Amino acid sequence: MSSNSSPLDLLRARIPLWATTVLVGLTLMIGLSGGLLGGLLINRPAPAPVACPESEAVCKEFTVFWEAWDLARDHYVEPAASKPEAMTAGAINGMLDTLGDNGHTRFLTVKELQAWEEQLRGSFEGIGAYIDVRDGQTVIVAPIEGSPAAQAGLLPGDVVLAVDGATTEGWTVSELQRRVKGPKGTTVTLTVRHLNAEQSVDVPITRAQVVVPSVTWRMLPDNMALIRLASFDTDTGTELQAALRELRTQGAQTIILDLRNNPGGLLDQAIMVASQFLPVGTTVLLEADRTGTRKPTVTNSGGLALDLPLVVLINKGSASSSEIVSGAFQAAGRARLVGETTFGTGTVLTPYRLSDGSQLLLGTQQWLTPDGHQIRGQGIVPDERVVLPLNVAPLSPAEAAMLDLAKLRASPDVQLARAIELASSAARR
Repeated sequence: MSSNSSPLDLLRARIPLWATTVLVGLTLMIGLSGGLLGGLLINRPAPAPVACPESEAVCKEFTVFWEAWDLARDHYVEPAASKPEAMTAGAINGMLDTLGDNGHTRFLTVKELQAWEEQLRGSFEGIGAYIDVRDGQTVIVAPIEGSPAAQAGLLPGDVVLAVDGATTEGWTVSELQRRVKGPKGTTVTLTVRHLNAEQSVDVPITRAQVVVPSVTWRMLPDNMALIRLASFDTDTGTELQAALRELRTQGAQTIILDLRNNPGGLLDQAIMVASQFLPVGTTVLLEADRTGTRKPTVTNSGGLALDLPLVVLINKGSASSSEIVSGAFQAAGRARLVGETTFGTGTVLTPYRLSDGSQLLLGTQQWLTPDGHQIRGQGIVPDERVVLPLNVAPLSPAEAAMLDLAKLRASPDVQLARAIELASSAARR
């Protein structure tokens, strides 16, 4: 196994498919890396047997694996369902799941790797929605602003029951992605049940080229600026800098930074974002390796909003880089965090290119907040817990800008309403 030599190797990145995955049409996990297991497991008859590199006890376990493989291949009621590539990919992912870093440490087939890299660039063909599998049901976490999914009326919390008439029962996120995949201009019909609705509805959606704006913002009443970060992609830092320059020319006196349902992204972009609000040299996170050694990562110079009061919105869809940034603000006493405890993803992924071009994203380190709080499995706890009702979607900056101050304070988006109260209070100090 050798490290991937692509530029992505220099970036410790994640797109957490466990919690919020874009429907970019990733294929089902049917990678061609059977040679990896085949090279490790000597008890499987092969043209060129290789010595098992593990202990006798571990090698014996591999014997049981191949017994199960043979039985499934030779005796399952539907012979066509026994596909070696899919079974191998499933075995690899099952192995990785036992590590307890579900959805973060993972295996990507060649096609999935291509789509993942495309996603980091912020442009893809599809319907444009973040999804998750919760309690066995595939749900819409959030449609991307301006996407076909948003225009078709999909809402956060919608349960996807079927795709083109095929039930989604038992589907993984990857399976849903595969079924929704298709070229722009074609149509896919999702059968969805809206929150608190008894009946389902069919929603036809025409696929399109979706450009994901990682940073959107608007000025609100009382010289407040609302900035939403949808992800931490390759241009997030520069987009945020441009937004900060413009909102300052428009007289912004306070900032509300919305990280709700932000699945994270590139670590260097998280540092760049934090550097806009924290003095140079401030610790953003600690990286701990498997021996427990900790290394701090600090902010850079040139922050554009060091002096503006800041309120940050988080929820259980905030993950990875979102947690790093919000945790850094909290530890430094820089911002008031409002919302719900974040997801709890805290591993640093190192990409390893496998022999067939597929990739293993392996958590080789973990992130801690500057004060040593473990993010993995625990998340970031807000300073003020405000729960958004299940049938209420977070207001986008564009939607919020259409409301006056009284309507914003009375908005069903109670998290944003509370953030506005705090920002108004900070501006008066």
